[in-house]
Amino acid sequence: MLVALGVGAANRQVANGSDGVDSGLRGGALPVRGQSDYVWSSVALGGGGYVTGVYLHPRDRDSIYIKTDVGGAYRWLPREQRWLPLTNWLPRSLANHYGCESLALDPQNPDLVYLAAGKFLFRDNGTIYKSSDRGSTWTKLDLDLPMGGNEELRWVGERLAVDPFDSRVLLFGSRRDGLWRSRDAGANWQSVPFPGNVQSDIGITEVAFDPNLTGRVFAIAYGDGIYRSDDRGLTWQRLSGSPRRAHRLAIASSPTPILYATHAKGVARYRDRVWTDITPPDPATPAFNALAIDPFAPDRLLVVYDQYHDRGDNRRVFLSENRGESWQAIVPQVDLQVPWWNEAAWADAAAAIAFDPHVRDRVWLTDWSGVWQTTSIGEDSTWRNLSRGHEELVTFALLSLPRGAELLCGVADADGFRHESDLAQYPRRSFGGEAGPWFQDTYSLAACETEPERLARVGGNRYNSTFGGATSDDGGKTWQAFAEFPTDRMPLRVAVSASNPDLLVVTLSRGTALRSPDRGRTWTAVQGLPRGDRGPWYWAQSLAADKQLGNTFYYYARGTLYRSDDGGNSFAIANTSLPAANWHAIETTPGRAGELWLSLGDAGLLCSGDRGSTFEPIRSVKRAHLFAIAPRSDGRVFLYVYGEIAGMEAGIFRSGDRGRTWQAIDAPRLPIGNEPNVMIASRQRPDVVFIGTGGSGIYYGKLAFR
Repeated sequence: MLVALGVGAANRQVANGSDGVDSGLRGGALPVRGQSDYVWSSVALGGGGYVTGVYLHPRDRDSIYIKTDVGGAYRWLPREQRWLPLTNWLPRSLANHYGCESLALDPQNPDLVYLAAGKFLFRDNGTIYKSSDRGSTWTKLDLDLPMGGNEELRWVGERLAVDPFDSRVLLFGSRRDGLWRSRDAGANWQSVPFPGNVQSDIGITEVAFDPNLTGRVFAIAYGDGIYRSDDRGLTWQRLSGSPRRAHRLAIASSPTPILYATHAKGVARYRDRVWTDITPPDPATPAFNALAIDPFAPDRLLVVYDQYHDRGDNRRVFLSENRGESWQAIVPQVDLQVPWWNEAAWADAAAAIAFDPHVRDRVWLTDWSGVWQTTSIGEDSTWRNLSRGHEELVTFALLSLPRGAELLCGVADADGFRHESDLAQYPRRSFGGEAGPWFQDTYSLAACETEPERLARVGGNRYNSTFGGATSDDGGKTWQAFAEFPTDRMPLRVAVSASNPDLLVVTLSRGTALRSPDRGRTWTAVQGLPRGDRGPWYWAQSLAADKQLGNTFYYYARGTLYRSDDGGNSFAIANTSLPAANWHAIETTPGRAGELWLSLGDAGLLCSGDRGSTFEPIRSVKRAHLFAIAPRSDGRVFLYVYGEIAGMEAGIFRSGDRGRTWQAIDAPRLPIGNEPNVMIASRQRPDVVFIGTGGSGIYYGKLAFR
């Protein structure tokens, strides 16, 4: 059964493409016109997400694709030198499909693309999509299985493949449900008996058709070895002596076909039923992953370490000119195109590498931060990162200042950034490094309302479980680490007093909140609050400072609002009559003492004018996934909601009369569906609103005439 899938509907296809818009923006942002004269674009960040595969069509030099773990799939636009997102049409209800388990091109037809989509095994089933126009439109195929584009070993193998001799035959190796086969280009699928004893939740990690012999195909049963079929995947037998934990396969088109495999203990070559160890000498680790054979010279191959292993230098990629008999390490020269990247990012946790089948010596490599390319592979090759249009970072926090930087963001894996002026320009640097302490993740940002250049942020490092925070006195240009903080406790949210920039309140993951009266030099436990929720993947905005009353802070948890009137020393219950909602956000109104707003997901949006003692629902708001407030020069506010308004379809809305009437401002073909998790309005341009996501970076909407 074929089902076409579209935005907000299950019965139509959805188009991608530039629609003739200006594609020359420096960061590769793609403006999309929405409703009510709103235009939506991506804030230029510069990649930063894990690219787990790269695909070059053997017959068409312009057909180049990448897949990512949480940010969907992209196609390279060579004339514009940027990546075009192919899955940003997916709505929030299909957010799990932004994770890419596998991608496959039809070797006979460059217009045909298949995508196995699903982030997490524990969420809704993944599925397979098919495009007949290079990703401009997609059709959902009738195969729904648990998939894990962001799960363990997402960087190995290629689970989906098209038979190079018969485009009607497809194979898909799943994590939990064995091997699947289609005989009609994906219209129907059948489960195929597979004898391999695979590792739980890893499954069949690769299927690879032999381009030299009709009907022959290889498969990796992770934990059990490599299998071969000679009847297009109907029956299978294990290759004796094959590595049990193989990572990737490559098949040379030479006079005598050779199978190469990287695996957890090295690199192997299979020829004439004999396995030979061809691991590069003196490796930093025995494990290798990315693997490629030069189509211009089949004796030439590349291998890359599995994940990142520090050997004191940047030798992570190895080249052989003689089928693996000897190797030379690639010593890169790095030509950075994004200012905040550094040379150490090259081949860090590399996932895939590929020779270009149309340009001799051009090689593509993908890793934890994005995509790299060299035009002269060799011992001293120069690599540049290709990031325009690839905006994959996960957002934790957004902050807009009334003067200075319009936007600051806290993100996963890349700390955070200060966007100084043009949102289409890459940030010059992250928060950390030369400008102050660096965190793998920045979880929360806050400013003092009366002195907005005085900021605080909290964050941490998942790789070694250390945490902390920092303050800034110049609007986020430079940062000073907290003099003291319990480095083994994960902070979740920070709030700064409206009138005293030294006064901070920080909530902790599964712990008691802390208070500092001196910008992080000393800390005491806050009284009266429940233990914090579990982080770091926590999106609720539970804590806020009143923007007029310097000693007043608010906190929401499980249907109860807590308030402090003594500068965060202690909190007392202010209201117990609220709906309980795990997904929630609390925000206070600039210029209005004691006014706060609370979004509660399916319970809508509420407002209080008396410091939370009572709340009135905004009855027109049926669902408030996210919301934001923007003060206007006339003393009123713009209210933004990502959710559902009575009598209108779900989307993004703006109200200038405190929720009595609403205007839809979203773009139907850009629903911002990849797990939107934080929303703020600009403090400098009330018509501008920002939405951070769980893998597609940050979007912003503005009136077209601004």
